[in-house]
Amino acid sequence: MSEGPLIVQGDKTILLEVAHPDSTEARHAIAAFAELERAPEHMHSYRITPLGLWNARAAGLDAEHVVDTLLRYSRYPVPHPLLLDIAEIMARYGRLRLEKDPLHGLVLRSDDELILTEVSHAKKVAALLGARIDPLTAVVHGSARGELKQLLLKTGWPAEDLAGYVDGTAHLIALTEGPGSWTLRDYQRTAVENFWAGGSGVVVLPCGAGKTIVGAAAMAASGTTTLILVTNTLSARQWKAELLRRTTLTEAEIGEYSGAVKEIRPVTIATYQVLTTRRNGAHPHWDLLNDNDWGLLVYDEVHLLPAPVFRMTAELQARRRLGLTATLVREDGREGEVFALIGPKRYDAPWKDIEAQGYIAPADCVEVRVDLSRSERLAYATAEDGAKYRLCATSLAKSVAAQALVAGHAGEQILVIGQYIDQLDELAARLNAPLLKGTTAVKERERLFAEFRRGRVPVLVVSKVANFSIDLPEASVAIQVSGAFGSRQEEAQRLGRLMRPKSDGRTARFYTLVARDTVDADFAAKRQRFLAEQGYAYRITDAATPPSGS
Repeated sequence: MSEGPLIVQGDKTILLEVAHPDSTEARHAIAAFAELERAPEHMHSYRITPLGLWNARAAGLDAEHVVDTLLRYSRYPVPHPLLLDIAEIMARYGRLRLEKDPLHGLVLRSDDELILTEVSHAKKVAALLGARIDPLTAVVHGSARGELKQLLLKTGWPAEDLAGYVDGTAHLIALTEGPGSWTLRDYQRTAVENFWAGGSGVVVLPCGAGKTIVGAAAMAASGTTTLILVTNTLSARQWKAELLRRTTLTEAEIGEYSGAVKEIRPVTIATYQVLTTRRNGAHPHWDLLNDNDWGLLVYDEVHLLPAPVFRMTAELQARRRLGLTATLVREDGREGEVFALIGPKRYDAPWKDIEAQGYIAPADCVEVRVDLSRSERLAYATAEDGAKYRLCATSLAKSVAAQALVAGHAGEQILVIGQYIDQLDELAARLNAPLLKGTTAVKERERLFAEFRRGRVPVLVVSKVANFSIDLPEASVAIQVSGAFGSRQEEAQRLGRLMRPKSDGRTARFYTLVARDTVDADFAAKRQRFLAEQGYAYRITDAATPPSGS
């Protein structure tokens, strides 16, 4: 019996002893195939899922590697049935393959006649299949490639897509890296190589680690026209600026396709919002996807893909697709659709590994607990369940605590982030700071961010519009006063606003204000799960005595 940090259980849960000297090493090892479920102070709980195992398999890990990891770090003998189950689940990936046949076009092949027979008898799958060419091969309707992969994943037999891709219209794109300029980092180069070898898929990198550069390098490898899908217009312009800096592309070769501008160029950057716009029950801008011979599609912040984009992507399986994200966590549970339609995870760099290399800033995460005043406590106690979170999340005690934290970090660049606009209005007035929210015009957003970068605006109050795709390397402090309930995704994105390395090497400070003994505390624990999985521990401290209630 070893003294390892893991307790592996037959129900596919793994317990990790946080204080164990090998816990960090073990956490990194199991993160490739297990998902963190709960992160209390001393013992974290992970779960092994089929999707996690299939992602690991697609990334090049085999069952032997997963089993060896569990045996190496487990304190007690690993249940033998679990080891067999892992091997069988991972062996399912690739038993069905989508391939191109010179005579029949797209086909579904298997090395086991019974597996193909089993899936063919599912009614929805059968509707997408044509004639059986031989016992191991069935014709697939050409337009059904994406939908079939979704359905096969749900049956428990995920198909490996080996059917290849159209070349797209050739367009030369080269990186401008070189001595005295800049160079791809080793992990960025590996990410691109893994993506290209797999054909399509997702690259997971921390905020601030250069996902845009990975996208640019993939475009250079492709050498074709490219459509880049981003979260908002500001993000589109940041992508354009970065491509002009990192590649040989010129202004004339990069187009913006947003609510305000409709430019189609060899490299076109479109917002999810404009693509998902509906008019008379239809999506008028879907033609952007289908009427142009793109060789590569890049999905920025792939964890935020709206449902209509999944539907569009199901029809675009013949084009190479690169998803970029800091986390594959989706609060809607649609990670399986990302796997089936964008592609499996091709590269995933642990945040702490990138931090250790000096490419992202170290971060200190602090949970600051506040007490509701007597009047707030009474209002909370008598409120309907649906209103409780807003009441505690917008407590006056949080505004007072935020003000104290801002004063304590005078001279630093500070973001104050929240969910509720009335709370942010009050905070902006209290702090004498500008507020950036959804109704803020794009030009004003750009101006405020530019002023913040120059240090002329030391404190910026922002709503959830700043959760993602905002490049603010100067920000060293973030104060989160309220959030989207228990969103792990949002917590990771908000910490990510601080992860750009600081010129003076300082540690980023991420404060989350939490109302004690309320649902706010429950949601905070859920939000912190992803960051705990990455090795970030939250220190807990108390705010100053809250104001007395009436």
